Amino acid sequence: MTHQPATDTPLLQMRGICKRFPGVVALDEVGFELRRGEVHVLLGENGAGKSTLMKILSGACARDAGDVLVDGRPLPLASPRDAQAAGISTIYQEFTLVPHLSAAANIYLGREPVRVAGVIDRARLLRDAEGLLRALGTTIDPAAPVHRLGVAEQQMVEVAKALSIDARILIMDEPTSALTESEIDQLFAAIRRLTSQGVAVVYISHRMEELARIGHRATILRDGRFIATVPLPAPVPDLVRLMANRDIRDHYPPPTRKRGAEILRVEGVSRGARLRDVSFTLHRGEILGVAGLLGAGRTELARVIFGADLPDAGRVSIDGRAVRLRGPSDAIRAGIGLVPEDRKRHGLVLGCTVAANLSLPQLPRLSRAGVVSRGREGALASRWIRDLRIKTPSAATRALTLSGGNQQKVVLGKWLAAGADVLIVDEPTRGIDVAAKMEIYTLLDRLATDGAGIIMISSELPEVIGMSDRILVMHQGRAHALLDARGVTQEQVLHAALGLAS
Repeated sequence: MTHQPATDTPLLQMRGICKRFPGVVALDEVGFELRRGEVHVLLGENGAGKSTLMKILSGACARDAGDVLVDGRPLPLASPRDAQAAGISTIYQEFTLVPHLSAAANIYLGREPVRVAGVIDRARLLRDAEGLLRALGTTIDPAAPVHRLGVAEQQMVEVAKALSIDARILIMDEPTSALTESEIDQLFAAIRRLTSQGVAVVYISHRMEELARIGHRATILRDGRFIATVPLPAPVPDLVRLMANRDIRDHYPPPTRKRGAEILRVEGVSRGARLRDVSFTLHRGEILGVAGLLGAGRTELARVIFGADLPDAGRVSIDGRAVRLRGPSDAIRAGIGLVPEDRKRHGLVLGCTVAANLSLPQLPRLSRAGVVSRGREGALASRWIRDLRIKTPSAATRALTLSGGNQQKVVLGKWLAAGADVLIVDEPTRGIDVAAKMEIYTLLDRLATDGAGIIMISSELPEVIGMSDRILVMHQGRAHALLDARGVTQEQVLHAALGLAS
């Protein structure tokens, strides 16, 4: 570290912050404090509550309880406008820039300096933007269209945009995820310039090697609760232990399945920078867990295997035969099913009935001359509603009205009905209550016991360890480790997910 925080006086205090979503306690009496001129790192596994806490601070999400104080004065934070008025600005991992506008126009979008009659003062716009960009140590042309700038330059435009509202508190979410080492150095130099002027930074990152370079303190959240605030630098194993040290709850079905013959082989699959040379096998009767941090390439892998995205390289084989997956229809014919991460957007047709959703992959079999037999569709739906104990008034009920757990059962049910041999489930229990989770676990175990191969992607380490036979750990688009789930600890999985040596 080259400097220390300017003062110990708290600029921001968050006390007793609580937030509940249906079936989930996202934040439970969480506290957080930020000093002027400080880079305060927020750490935790996926789902620990980091994003929810920052959404509350940015005014994008209302808290259920607790207080937020800036300079010792309560802040209502009813909207993002309240946060901006208090000098709080957020730079998201996914940029919010308009590609075809200039850097200057993006920085002052919606707040352009104007002359009389509402005409934009372009000379002042460029002059003010240039002043902000130069203060960050960049040589970016404020008149250049954003789409012509590199990723690091776009990041700097985002920082300048945040500073243009006189930001005193800057929230940075995974700011280095797409940057090279030299670009990271440039960003860190800009952050140090800001903190030397009293700006405080909340820094969210999973890159443990960065923390000692840029952070002053770290606050660790786990399961929506405050765990500790520690000074930096701190030993990485100690931080990992604070992030992951919890017992695996004993509510997973005892495994009765037996591993059989190989059913799926993935060899050297790559797609852009998000997926690089991934290889693994899956056997009948096996649940292969896929772990990794956000952006590690887990969902991208699922989409390639299901044919939703075409790989740049590599191949997929089923039962020893290479299959050409030009789209999901090819995958379905090959016996591959996908329960997507966002069941409402990609797994269900919410306006259609439960029966229609359960029969979707089998419409050709249920149809004659292109007309679906309602009798066959109803019989299929009745069977799976009964077998999966889907709580619905009838098969004719719209999927939109079901609870999250029952919606997930419908998505699983359509692939059980289709007889999928390979089932990919992406975050299968997200947003559902504990009882529904246990039913989903039982269904997945039953499917594997019956001879299917299951790839289960999950951000919950207890779930990955409790349900899997083996665990494929992804890191920055690569298969970093393949672990035997028996006897593995959450700390070991998290180490691999962070790209650290075991």
